[in-house]
Amino acid sequence: MSVESTQATMMRYFNSEHGDVSMMAEDVVFTIMATGQEHRTPEGVMGMLNYFYHVAFDAAAATRTVLFGEHNAMVEGDFVGKHIGEFAGIPATGKDVRVPICVVYDLENDQIKRGRIYFEMPALLQQLGVTMG
Repeated sequence: MSVESTQATMMRYFNSEHGDVSMMAEDVVFTIMATGQEHRTPEGVMGMLNYFYHVAFDAAAATRTVLFGEHNAMVEGDFVGKHIGEFAGIPATGKDVRVPICVVYDLENDQIKRGRIYFEMPALLQQLGVTMG
């Protein structure tokens, strides 16, 4: 793959706002790095993203930095929205959140093969008013 093809694939994915599975390999795996939780298949990944962005939160990604390589891409930014549904056992609070997030993507044959999600859970819990103890 070239940097240009990686960029074209990822821009189609970003512009679809997580709504188009055609850029994902059939055996795609997204891992939430803080917990090791994995979501497999395009439908499984879309289900996880839908839950985060539309069920537990009414949220969007505010992108700060995007990098493209021959077989990888990286996006850094903030997960911005309102807590509207149960998340990690925490009932909806209605609170606004802005949480740093970074996702590293591995691509193969112009498709996303892996995603590694680095999500600042301590920042989220603090904004939701949950004390760690």
